[in-house]
Amino acid sequence: MSTAETPINDSFAAEAVAYRPRPAGAVSAIPATGTKASGATAGAAPTGALTVEPATPTSAVSGTGRPRRRNHHAEGLEAGRRSTRTLLWIILAAAMVLYGFPFLYLLFTSFKAPIDTIAVPPTILPKEWTLENYTNALGRSGVLASFINSAQTAIISTLLSLVLAVPAAYGITRYKTPSGRVFIMAALVTRMVPPVAIGIPLASMMSSAGLADTPIALSIAHTTISLPLSIWLMSSFFEAVPNDLEEAATVDGCSRLGALWRVVIPVVSGGIAVTAIFAFLASWNEFLFALLMTAVRSQTTPVVIANFQTQFGLDWGSMTALAAVYSIPVILLTLLLQRKIVAGMTLGAVKG
Repeated sequence: MSTAETPINDSFAAEAVAYRPRPAGAVSAIPATGTKASGATAGAAPTGALTVEPATPTSAVSGTGRPRRRNHHAEGLEAGRRSTRTLLWIILAAAMVLYGFPFLYLLFTSFKAPIDTIAVPPTILPKEWTLENYTNALGRSGVLASFINSAQTAIISTLLSLVLAVPAAYGITRYKTPSGRVFIMAALVTRMVPPVAIGIPLASMMSSAGLADTPIALSIAHTTISLPLSIWLMSSFFEAVPNDLEEAATVDGCSRLGALWRVVIPVVSGGIAVTAIFAFLASWNEFLFALLMTAVRSQTTPVVIANFQTQFGLDWGSMTALAAVYSIPVILLTLLLQRKIVAGMTLGAVKG
């Protein structure tokens, strides 16, 4: 072996070190290699010279010095989320159109001229906007009294439902006896009974008790509709309240009733608002019991709306106008209690 030649093993070792991955812009001090150690070749770097390797783009190299790979799995998940979100928005828009269009059509019809409400084919938007239907509806005798009767009946029915449902649901959820579970299932089953099956017996009982054509009788009848659902809702809200709060209250000297009033009731106030809204709506919109149990003195607005008649048939313009006005209190009540309703709906989302 001549002195001008480099050993083969040393050449391979140098090449392996030279091809080892380095960070971008690293300075290499690897001696130039080759089969010849002489510098006879033109342009060859001298032995032991420092060479600067070209910088690799940072976007293509990860922190470990390896080329980055596109995460196709993450991109697929993101695309799936976007598709799901788009589908949910489409379903939500379809549901809003499905539920909102009848009410919008009612509003538009209430602003039509009386002759246009019976036009064939019907039109969605009024040809001429007018308040004549509202004037005719609100000017009829008995309309204002029917609003008062509806409000009075709904408030009494809501209060009765809450007064009975809160202690019943609290006892069922806290004592958890077998009879309590049977009771809550029985209450839910009674909600499935058609109102027409108990309407006539209730009307007969109220007449025998001397309560015919009174708001009290109608309120009691409406309570039979809203009470099962109120007990079921309040039970779910009480289940979300941990027992530790009541135990801490009893340590501070509160009785069971005091803990319920001072600690539990404020916590489930959102759930009580939700239950009150459902009970109020059940009474406010009820028609069958009001038709069977009222005559003149305690008629509610749904019965009055159904009695709007003309010589040509139903007075659609006045009916839609009064129905639109009748919807305002419920909409305002929902907007005023919006925070309570949202808090009540999310009360059972996280326990503990």
